[in-house]
Amino acid sequence: MKFRNFKMVGYVIYGRGSFGQLDEILAPQRKGDAPMIFFVDHVFENKPALTGRIPLRGKDKVIFIDVTHEPKTTYVDRLRDELTAEFGEVSGIIGIGGGSVMDMAKAVALMMTNPGSSADYQGWDLVKKAGVYKVGIPTLAGTGAEVSRTCVLTGPTRKLGMNSDFTPFDQIVLDPELIKDAPVNQRFYTAMDCYIHCIESLEGTYLNAFSRSYGEKALELCQEIFLRKDNWDDDADEKLMMASYAGGMSIAYSQVGVAHAVSYGLAYLLGTKHGIGNCIVFDKIEEFYPAGVREFKQMVEKHNIDIPQGITKGLSDADFNTMIDVSLGMAPLWENALGTDWKQQMTRERLRALYEQF
Repeated sequence: MKFRNFKMVGYVIYGRGSFGQLDEILAPQRKGDAPMIFFVDHVFENKPALTGRIPLRGKDKVIFIDVTHEPKTTYVDRLRDELTAEFGEVSGIIGIGGGSVMDMAKAVALMMTNPGSSADYQGWDLVKKAGVYKVGIPTLAGTGAEVSRTCVLTGPTRKLGMNSDFTPFDQIVLDPELIKDAPVNQRFYTAMDCYIHCIESLEGTYLNAFSRSYGEKALELCQEIFLRKDNWDDDADEKLMMASYAGGMSIAYSQVGVAHAVSYGLAYLLGTKHGIGNCIVFDKIEEFYPAGVREFKQMVEKHNIDIPQGITKGLSDADFNTMIDVSLGMAPLWENALGTDWKQQMTRERLRALYEQF
């Protein structure tokens, strides 16, 4: 048996107020007058409570990342080209936001040193050179993007990550203060990405003691936050941030499953955001994860969350085939969920019937 030797995040700082140490964290990584580039979620534009705390030095630049739609390879390539034209080289890229902003930071950091288009690197272990220094600072918790070895992108023909040992951040800053003002629905959808990570990892064929230890803790934290707590407080923020970290670690040595594989098709065709897409799918797949889906529905009811319905109504056969093609391209996810004979189990007809439920 050959065991995976996987790359983890280099440095982690955790704690309420730890964002205030960003200047000293970045200082040793600066290369001459090459700037640090801060990718910030566009929802923080004109909100100095956060942006006013970014430690700008010299030619440093803040770029507000539009996450109305999930990251596209064309967006990554354009930002790389603009930064190269303006500065030549940069000292590093810091992503401040949710999973999409952190994925953009990872992707552009890689493309500053690798030739071609980011679409060329959608897949597993295609990136050959380390990117520039990169830091992840989540303002939403749940995706696990802060610790994952992928940055999920929508390309010309598919939605797939740049999965490589060069993708993880060099540094992450986990400050629970940064997630406290997230909108209720968005916080729930993103947190459920973590919950679904755990269910898919813990019930997958790739499960092992490493992934189980992280997955069980993350699941326990999600259950405490969304089932047993009656009010959202600082304690919930802190636990959700750690659930996101542990949930991301749980799939680092295993994999996700049916909900993620199917939601990628929705995202590619309809532009459905990752967190809400996972919720839309998970709500309907009790046949695969009966206990997890029943518990998920309890969380939805307790927190009075609306799960969109009928989003695939009226789609053409060509539309359904596009989603099916994207989903079936996620072979490791299906194998984790259903085993090595997953192709016999998940036929195009069965997957079409699934998509028709959403």
